[in-house]
Order: sequence, then structure tokens, then C-alpha cells
Amino acid sequence: MSSTRHYTLTLSCPDRVGVVAAVSSFIASHNGWITEAQHHADWEQKRFFMRQEVLAESLPFETGEFCQRFQAIAEPFQMDWRLTDSAQKKRVVILVSKFGHCLYELLASWQSGDLEVEIAGVISNHEVFQKFVEWHEIPFYYVPVTLETKSAAYEKVMYLYEALKGDVMVLARYMQVLSAQICDRYPGQIINIHHSFLPSFVGAKPYHQAYARGVKLIGATCHYVTSELDAGPIIDQDVIRIDHTDAVDDLIRYGKDIEKTVLTRGLRYHIQDRVLLHGNKTVVFK
Repeated sequence: MSSTRHYTLTLSCPDRVGVVAAVSSFIASHNGWITEAQHHADWEQKRFFMRQEVLAESLPFETGEFCQRFQAIAEPFQMDWRLTDSAQKKRVVILVSKFGHCLYELLASWQSGDLEVEIAGVISNHEVFQKFVEWHEIPFYYVPVTLETKSAAYEKVMYLYEALKGDVMVLARYMQVLSAQICDRYPGQIINIHHSFLPSFVGAKPYHQAYARGVKLIGATCHYVTSELDAGPIIDQDVIRIDHTDAVDDLIRYGKDIEKTVLTRGLRYHIQDRVLLHGNKTVVFK
């Protein structure tokens, strides 16, 4: 993604002739410079998807006026659309438990500038990473979760997420099942890394399940969280080959490398507005 300020327009609508022409003509009529354009048509669902980046300085107005003017284009095509400004970094709230590899990768990518976000805070049900997070000058919030306190804990998580003005919640091996209330309150805003190649081996200890099944590939899946466990729309996946000589501990070790890479990559797609939801699937413009 270019460091030059740009607007990203994403949309989906019923597929028909003239969508690309209408959008491109609107931008061109205001001397807008399209720097990236991607399209996809779902023939079965008759749905069209589009993502366009426009050089911000090429347009004579800001996002507010763009949206007002574009509405006249969007309505006839029944578009679901949004416009974002690269100058407004998305605010990420990370949830983590005791496994730190995904947290380390996210913070390293953030510090290096490879992940262009604001880390608004880290929430954990353990105190293990408090000093590490605070060393990065990021607020840390300890919210313990037990069977007796789970409801109150999740109320606290929602309160913190909103107080921190979060745009996306990232479960970086947060080993708790979120309540349906949280999932339903933030659709398309919660990203999880599951340590298996979904839909195989959902739930707890997927590497142990994979070992018991004798699979030859293990993987990790970055997906949006829904109230159905490990069944939300998939953003990204990857795998590594294993064989009969590998023990469970080997699978766990290999898997950690895949998990942190897939989660960071999936989050990057999300914050760059490259992921469009399509029912329980996604269109990912890479």
C-alpha cells in the first residue's frame, strides 16, 4: 500500500451493466486519479464487488463531500459502500491470554511500520504480558475471566473497546470463547486466529486433534468472529506439511510460525479495506 494519502472506496451491489463505468466516470469527472482498481463478480449470487484507491490530493473535496456526491451514484445501483481515508489509521485493540507469539508479531509489525495502525490497547485475562506491553507504551488492561465472572468480564471488554475507540478487535490467541453479545455487537470487527485449517478441528486443542487424525498438513485460519464457534467468514489461511515423525509438540511449534504470519496478514488485509464480506464468505482483494 502506498504511503501517499488516498481514499479507498469499497462496494458491493447487484451485478449489472454499467457499475464500473458509473464509478470511474464519477471519479474522473472530478479529476480523481485512480491508483488501484479491483473487481469481482459472483455469478451464482449475481453480486458485484469493487475496490478502488483514489489519490486524495487529486480530488477537489474531502471525504464528507465525496460521500454526499457519490450517494447519487450509489442509490440507483443499490450499493452497499464505504469510503475510508488512509490518513485516519484504524485503532486496534488486541486480546491475548498466555501465548505471546502472535502479540509479538503484531507489535513488531506495528513498530516497523509494516502494519499502519494505532494500537489503542491490549486486554488480557492474565498479567503475563503487562510489562512487555507497557514497555511499548501501550495501555494494558487486566480483565480476569472465570465461570462466575465471565458475564461481567465481557461487559468490561466491551466498555474498554468502546472507550478506546476501537475499530477492530484482534484475538491474538485469546483463549476464551466470546459471548454472543460481543459477537453480535461488532460484526465484521473481531478477527481471530484459529490454530487449524478450518473447517477442520474446531474448538480446543486442534493440534492434538490433527495428530490423532494423522493428517499430513496442518494450518492456521484468520477469520471474523461470529456467535458460532470458529465458523465465521475466513480472511486468510496457510498450511505446512508434516509427517509421521512429528509429535504433537512439533505440530504446535510449526503452527506458531503459521499462526502469527496468517493473523498479521489477515489484519493487514482488513485495515487496508481489502476484505468485503459476502454472507459467510469473503472477497479479498490482494
